[in-house]
Amino acid sequence: MTASAKPIETVAALPFWCRPRVMDRIEQVAIVVLWIFLVQRVEISGNPYAPLLLLSETAVAIFTLIRRPTDKLSMELGDWLLAITATCAGLLIIPGVTLVPALAPLGVFLAIGGNLVQAWAKLILRRSFGVAPANRGIKLTGPYRFVRHPMYAGYLFVHLGVLILMFSPINVVIYAIGWWAQILRILAEERLLSRDAEYAAYMARVRWRLVPGLF
Repeated sequence: MTASAKPIETVAALPFWCRPRVMDRIEQVAIVVLWIFLVQRVEISGNPYAPLLLLSETAVAIFTLIRRPTDKLSMELGDWLLAITATCAGLLIIPGVTLVPALAPLGVFLAIGGNLVQAWAKLILRRSFGVAPANRGIKLTGPYRFVRHPMYAGYLFVHLGVLILMFSPINVVIYAIGWWAQILRILAEERLLSRDAEYAAYMARVRWRLVPGLF
């Protein structure tokens, strides 16, 4: 048993609002509300690249709504705060200005390429997608053959592209905080998932979590 998840048998003793499936629903509502505010910011933005923000974040909202419920969900407050912080980073971005227009093609390439990677990962996950650390089923195919968290790798490329296309100091701070939480979130997820023998074997087979050669 790890420190990242309460034993399943204690779930019935938790307050109603703190049970995994209830927390799942609270999380879904929060993501959708933040997504609506992001859409509003994109609509009033004068940056022509602003709609690129909606590609990955709309996918987050959709997959959050259709995912499979689970009781194998971390109920640690720290894990939830990390997950929400990492997810909210992309939803809180403000469309800024293209600071270096010559780099715009690179920004578009990173944003679109990153969206394709994270979309591929989401299609493999399907209803197993989630925000808080949880075991909704182990996926070992598609981009998961190369890194253990390809969806987050896609987000990384998207966020780099967004900073090139829509730079602002606020966005730098938001992403810095978001990725600090994202790294800790990855470690929390793996503490939970490594309790599954199949995932433990997968970790031994696929060495890198996010970026081959780095992490």
